[in-house]
Amino acid sequence: MTASVLVPFVILLAVLGSGVWVGLGLSGIGILSLEIFRNMPVEKLLAQSVWNGLSSPELLALPLFILMAELLFRTKFINGVFSALEPWLRDLPGGLLHTNIFGCALFALISGSSAATTTSIGRITIPELQKRGYDERLVIGTLAGAGTLGFLIPPSIIMIVYGVLSQTSVLKLFAAGILPGLLLALSFVGYVILRAKLTPGIVGCSDSIDRKALWKQRFGGLPRLLPFLVLILAVLGSMYGGLASPTEAAAFAVFATVVIMAFEGSLSLRALRDAAIGTSRTVSMLGLIIASASFLSMAMGFLGMPRAVSDFVNGLDLSPLMLIVLLIVIYIVLGSFLEGMSIIVMTIPIVLPLVTAAGYDSLWFGIFLILMVELAQISPPVGMNLFVLQGLTRKPLGEIVRAALPFFTIMLVFVLVLAIFPGIVSVVPDLVTGG
Repeated sequence: MTASVLVPFVILLAVLGSGVWVGLGLSGIGILSLEIFRNMPVEKLLAQSVWNGLSSPELLALPLFILMAELLFRTKFINGVFSALEPWLRDLPGGLLHTNIFGCALFALISGSSAATTTSIGRITIPELQKRGYDERLVIGTLAGAGTLGFLIPPSIIMIVYGVLSQTSVLKLFAAGILPGLLLALSFVGYVILRAKLTPGIVGCSDSIDRKALWKQRFGGLPRLLPFLVLILAVLGSMYGGLASPTEAAAFAVFATVVIMAFEGSLSLRALRDAAIGTSRTVSMLGLIIASASFLSMAMGFLGMPRAVSDFVNGLDLSPLMLIVLLIVIYIVLGSFLEGMSIIVMTIPIVLPLVTAAGYDSLWFGIFLILMVELAQISPPVGMNLFVLQGLTRKPLGEIVRAALPFFTIMLVFVLVLAIFPGIVSVVPDLVTGG
């Protein structure tokens, strides 16, 4: 490879190792590389790429979904999830451990954030399951794995970013995440059932109750899930029913969340202020990263980096499956020291052409990439979900990593299954959007 390709990689390692903000670091890499190897007006390219990167209409949905997640984090109705799910899941092998998985899957349908999903469900289920004597490692592990569903199950904040950067339909991405998200959740359920069969001691005790009272509890708790159904219909129903674009659906979801907060008595000026501040911080961070990523992508194109890397990989003469295996290894390594959003914006310009040349489309690659980001969420030493769980449980990080390892392995196998059977990703998009 030429110096114009290798030097930016060296600059990248130096910048990331220095602790500079990722958003500033990405643009700095592009600026330095172009100044060294190309004679062109870098300031004009920077202004143009930033404008193009941040003026996409699809990005309007991003702050709205983040605001909805911030508001949901401050609602009370999440407290009813455990009591609503408990009567339905207590008879399954593994018992109430499944409340972590199903609770995270439900909350992912309205959250779009992995950390928010893990925090919201974990603060309810962890004390309850510990009190009932469930295996502590499996309690933490189920939360670590299922909490990552916040990225995969729509609406997903990270899907919007990927859709904008890769010019892939956000609506199709949302649809593509439904079946893999459901299958991954069921994989977690299957593992818990297997563990419960092999090691009955992992399951704690539940309050004794006769069958008649149990069915009464089951149906009596369903109204507690009504807010979820309202928000799911507000977001997904309006989009796939052709009533609203993703941005309009996000706006309607924010309005529905505020109405729910008003009905349950959690709406206050302080809650709105805190949600607005949290949203502003997150959107500012993401905006800087997206703008810098757009410029870095343009700079890589001028430097010929995507073509050079493509020629190098093509020279290895890898089969499509072996290419995916190589990418999995690379993304796991990147996930050990970078957070998910940074991984996406840094690698799309280089990796997406390789994957499409191997026969996979950008829709499939989006789901693959999101799954790799989910793996990064539970990869030491910087996995966000690991720190969230450490804050919830006050356990050493090493213990949380060991608890998450079986679910990390399940997700890894699941990615390989999607690589072998890529049609899984396109089933739902073909049904709801006509292919």
